[in-house]
Amino acid sequence: MIDAFIFAANAVLPIVLLIALGYILKRIGFIKKEFFDVGNKLTFRVLLPAMLFYNVYNIKSLREVNVYFVLYGLLGVVAIFFIGIGVVCAFTKDSGKRGALIQAVFRSNYAIIGLPLAESLFGSAGAAAAGVMSAFCVPLFNILGVVTLSIFNNDNQKGKINVKNILLGIIKNPLILGTLAGLAVLGIRELFVMWGWSFRISDVTFLYKTLESVKSICTPFALIVLGGRFEFSAVKRLRKEIVFGTVVRTVAVPVLGLGGALLLKMTVLPELAGEHFATYVGVFATPVAVASAIMAKEMHADDELAGQLVVWTSLISTVTIFAYVTILRSIGIF
Repeated sequence: MIDAFIFAANAVLPIVLLIALGYILKRIGFIKKEFFDVGNKLTFRVLLPAMLFYNVYNIKSLREVNVYFVLYGLLGVVAIFFIGIGVVCAFTKDSGKRGALIQAVFRSNYAIIGLPLAESLFGSAGAAAAGVMSAFCVPLFNILGVVTLSIFNNDNQKGKINVKNILLGIIKNPLILGTLAGLAVLGIRELFVMWGWSFRISDVTFLYKTLESVKSICTPFALIVLGGRFEFSAVKRLRKEIVFGTVVRTVAVPVLGLGGALLLKMTVLPELAGEHFATYVGVFATPVAVASAIMAKEMHADDELAGQLVVWTSLISTVTIFAYVTILRSIGIF
C-alpha cells in the first residue's frame, strides 16, 4: 500500500510543484502578468497541439484495437458529460462557472498524467493500450470542451445554443487540429506499412527532433503559466464551487467510470485486463486537464475557477488515485 501511495504521489506532485513555481515567480515579481497572458496563448495555439500530434503519431498501431475497450471509454466520457451538464446546471446559474465546472466533471488530465500513469501501472502493455485510447479520447475531450464553452461562458449567460459557433469552434480549435493531424499522419504511416515503404516522419531527423523538443517543453511551461495565473485570494470566494468540482472529479467520476468497467468485466466483457483498467484510471481518475483552464481563458469562461480546479483536483488526486490503485490491486486487476 505504501508503494501505491508513493506511486500516486510521484505521478501528481510534480504537477503541483511546477504550478507552485509559477505562482512563486509571479509573487516575487520575477515574471510579469503579461508574460503569463502570452504564455497562455502560446500553450493553447502551439505547444499543446504539437504535443498531441506527437503523442498520436507515436502510437505503435491502430490495427489491433480492442473495439469494446475503446468504446466503453468513449461512451463513459459522453455519459459523464451529459450527467455533468444536468448536475452543474442544478448547482449554479452562472454560465461562466458552469463551463468551468462541466469541464472539470468530464475532462481528465489524460495526456499529461493518464498516459504515463498507465505505463507505470501496467508496463508496456499499459502504455500501448493508453496510446490507442488517446487517439480517440483526446479528440473527444476537446470536442466536448468546445461544445461546453461555446454554450456556457461569460458572454452567453442565457446559455443559448449556437450550432454555427460550436462547429466553427471545433473546426478552429488548435488542440483538435493537432490531434487530427496526428491521426492523418498515423493513417499514412499505416498505408506505408501495408505497401512496404520504410519512410517515416522520424526519418527527417531535424524535423522530428524539433517536434520532440516543442513537445517536451509543453507540460512544464503550461503548468508554470497556470501557476502564474493562480490566486489564493480566490479560494474563499470560490470555495463552494471548488469543493463541488473537486469532489465530483476525484470521487464521483472515478467511482462511476471504474465501477462500470468492473461490472462489464464481471458480466459481458471478461477480456478486459489490467492494461485496460490502467487506461481507465487515466481516463476517469486523473485530475482536471490543464488544457481546460487554458481553453476557458481563450473562450471567455471562468478561467479563474478552472485554474483553481486544476490545482485542487491535482492535490486531492494524490490520495484518491492511491485509493483506486490499491483497490484494483487488492481484487487482482493489477
